[in-house]
Amino acid sequence: MSGAKIDSAAEDAAREASIHRTVAAAQAAAHAAALESLDDQGVTCASASVSVNTGGLTVPVGQVGTVTVTVSCTVSLSDLLLPGVPGARTMTATATSVVDQYRQRGDG
Repeated sequence: MSGAKIDSAAEDAAREASIHRTVAAAQAAAHAAALESLDDQGVTCASASVSVNTGGLTVPVGQVGTVTVTVSCTVSLSDLLLPGVPGARTMTATATSVVDQYRQRGDG
C-alpha cells in the first residue's frame, strides 16, 4: 500500500466537507468520505482517525474559506510487506479544499 491511498482519502474527505453548510454536517461527511475512500481502495486500518478543521465554514459569505482534513490510518506491517511481519505503521495525509465563497453557511 502506498501513501497515495491515504492522500486520496484525505482529498475526498476535504472536498466532501467543503460542500456542506454546517460544521456538524461537514465533520460527519468528511469522516464518512474518508472511511469510504479507504474501503474502496482496499485499505484496512487497524485504527483510523479523521480530523476536520472547519474554520472556513465560519467566515462570512463572500470571503474565501477552506476546510482541512487530516486522515491517519494505522496498518499492520504484515498487510504492507509480507504476511507474518510483526508491528504496525501509521500513515497520515492532510488535504485542504476551498469553500465556495458565495455559498450560504449555517452555524450548526
